[in-house]
Amino acid sequence: MSNFKQESLDYHKAQSEFDTNGKTGTLLTKSCNTEKELAMAYSPGVAYPCLEIEKDIDKAYDYTNKGNLVAVVTDGTAVLGLGDIGHLAGKPVMEGKGVLFKAFANVDAVDIELNTKDTEEIIQIVAAMADSFGGVNLEDISAPRCFEIEDRLKEICNVPVFHDDQHGTAVITTAGLINVLQMSGKEAKDLKVVVIGAGASGIACSRMYKLLGVKNITMLDSKGVIHSGRDDLNKYKQEFAFDTPDRTLDDAIKGADMILGLSKPGLISPEQVKTMSDTTPIIFACANPTPEIMPSIAKEARPDLIIGTGRSDFANQVNNVLGFPQIFRGALDVRATKITENMKMAASKALAALAREDVPDYVKKAHGRGDDMVFGPEYIIPSPFDKRVLPWVAAAVAKAAIEDGVARKTDLDMDAYMQHLVKMREQM
Repeated sequence: MSNFKQESLDYHKAQSEFDTNGKTGTLLTKSCNTEKELAMAYSPGVAYPCLEIEKDIDKAYDYTNKGNLVAVVTDGTAVLGLGDIGHLAGKPVMEGKGVLFKAFANVDAVDIELNTKDTEEIIQIVAAMADSFGGVNLEDISAPRCFEIEDRLKEICNVPVFHDDQHGTAVITTAGLINVLQMSGKEAKDLKVVVIGAGASGIACSRMYKLLGVKNITMLDSKGVIHSGRDDLNKYKQEFAFDTPDRTLDDAIKGADMILGLSKPGLISPEQVKTMSDTTPIIFACANPTPEIMPSIAKEARPDLIIGTGRSDFANQVNNVLGFPQIFRGALDVRATKITENMKMAASKALAALAREDVPDYVKKAHGRGDDMVFGPEYIIPSPFDKRVLPWVAAAVAKAAIEDGVARKTDLDMDAYMQHLVKMREQM
């Protein structure tokens, strides 16, 4: 057993027989140390907020933890790169999402592992419990079921429902693409984008790119290019079935300005990279832990290439922790009913803008890098360790929610809110 494997197993277990295993627990926000405090925390004092909520259900935000609480829900069918390993086997990942929510956005999260794979049953269960939370983060649910589950729940529920596997990568890679467009002088409408992988993340990323203005998207699944002549496509893939002569990955990559890899290690060859666009090609190779092509190999083939991966030991990491905690933070703080496309794009634009700012010394130190950590080919996406990510992204999302009419709280003083977020992040 490797040292890291053993250390990880030990990390998840308690240090003594009588301590709590796992990574999360409950933190009291009010004291309960006197007779009066006990009487207010429970009977009889607890009846008063109950009666206020009975008269106005939105008072739950005022008298309970609803406004800072997210449910992280899975059925265990698409856990990380492990696949369908079962609902309880996915619990360490769901607890991990709870850790990230708290560590990066001070959002409380409860993990819920559902012992069912039935789409209708999952929808019914989540819909029935959603009002207890300020938002629902769907996690590691296999495609194409995840699309229907999220779409249906977004219509039913009065709180934001967000499937991070779909939208997290979309928000982060869109931020990187925005910056590459600025650096290269290209326009989104003129790009040829190739998406390798037609699962949840591939579909969501492609939709975000279309929203940015990209018109030419060639998507591939395990059978090759998705095109209008195929009769084996589900309705989600049909959205990207265009009339194209391309049939293979070799065909698709020729002249491509951008490749998004959401597939498996080693799928992209140096020879293919050489056939990409003549100016500022970009690759997001997001297979983990081994990307579709290693950055060193890709850059040897094309020295002008900009590349990002899902790994923290390479530049331009596509890390969802840059997105979902801060997006929920902004949505929760305005008591949003949904997370809209505009809110996601606002998050992408905020991340892109932050990457163009001077990088603080503490961020450089965290990465062990020096003055080379500046906006450019090796830095198009901000670091997860940059404490400005929370205020920049959450404030942008909150503002977009108000503009889109999905916020219950619309009288937010944005300057005061930004100062609050800065202070919160400094204290975390």
